[in-house]
Amino acid sequence: MKKWITIIISGLLLSVAVQSWAVDYELPDLDDQQQSLDQYQGKWVIVNYWATWCELCKMELPHLTSLHESNRDGDIVVVGVNFESINTNSLKAFVADNAIPYPVLRSEPIRTTPLGLVPALPTTYIIDPDGNIVAGEVGLVTRQSLEDFIAKRRTANQDESSQS
Repeated sequence: MKKWITIIISGLLLSVAVQSWAVDYELPDLDDQQQSLDQYQGKWVIVNYWATWCELCKMELPHLTSLHESNRDGDIVVVGVNFESINTNSLKAFVADNAIPYPVLRSEPIRTTPLGLVPALPTTYIIDPDGNIVAGEVGLVTRQSLEDFIAKRRTANQDESSQS
């Protein structure tokens, strides 16, 4: 079983308990088409729960956008999960106004998702290329903190592989 890991950003942020395996998780996108996280198999998937009214969520947008854009042809993808009751047209307008380039899925706010708890917004989960949920964080994440975490996991995985 994987150890519980948290990303330490700065200050005291609540950690989210991490499950050991990702489950099949489908949500509708902005066009009401069901999307599954399985389509990103083989990539690092950053799943960010957010809302249009959330100021910390808005502060994260440039970091998540930058991470997603710099990895368009790479192995990291950001998926935003809008976690509020909002009119689809209003959400589409927010996404357009903020030039969010990554997939945005919709979910009614529920305390526990297939990835784990969402006690506050923003909440971010990281899924590794094998589909394991390897980290979760409540609060602001940055591009740098996400890249640093993934780099450490890659190094640890390489070290484990070379010792086998």
